[in-house]
Amino acid sequence: MTFEELIVEESKKEYYIQLMKYVSDEYHSHKCYPSFDDIFNAFKFNDINKIKVVILGQDPYHEPFQAHGLAFSIVDGRPLPKSLINIYKELYDDLGITRLTGDLSSWAKQGVFLLNTVLTVREHEAGSHRNHGWEIFTTRVIEELNKDDSPKVFLLWGNDAIQKKSFITNEHHLVITSAHPSPLSAYRGFFGSKPFSKINNFLQSNNLTPIDWE
Repeated sequence: MTFEELIVEESKKEYYIQLMKYVSDEYHSHKCYPSFDDIFNAFKFNDINKIKVVILGQDPYHEPFQAHGLAFSIVDGRPLPKSLINIYKELYDDLGITRLTGDLSSWAKQGVFLLNTVLTVREHEAGSHRNHGWEIFTTRVIEELNKDDSPKVFLLWGNDAIQKKSFITNEHHLVITSAHPSPLSAYRGFFGSKPFSKINNFLQSNNLTPIDWE
């Protein structure tokens, strides 16, 4: 099943119909992120069998000019959010790589699927679109990724993401969990977790091209 087929299939279900009505109402009555056209941006770079890494977060950045539909990524040229600063700190400590741009599209183009458990948010209100159906949809996405036998690394950051672990049962895949990179939790197991080298070691052990994180 392709992502396009999955979205079409889900769009016929009652939860998804209600979710889209809720999202549409929210975007008409409040400032929400990412832009409406970017909600499914993460799905546009690769299809299921081309994905090598799934980085799963919580919900999009909720401040202006940041979120553009890729988890943890921001619109190019904007100041780095604190969570992304911590991700880059761990990237440097792990592999000695320094990144300056906050746009992670270059990762997405290499088969890194940057997904949040909830795909939209109201401005200034973190978690405001939780429990309206996005979690059901993103669980379906994880289930389809799990079915594909192409070896993948699932990187689950934070409790919301870790709740998806039970849906990843395929022995071909590697699951890595840690605290969220947010300043509120990064010191509880995110720093020092060395996820980037673990991912590339797994990919190389499965004869796959490692990710160029730089």
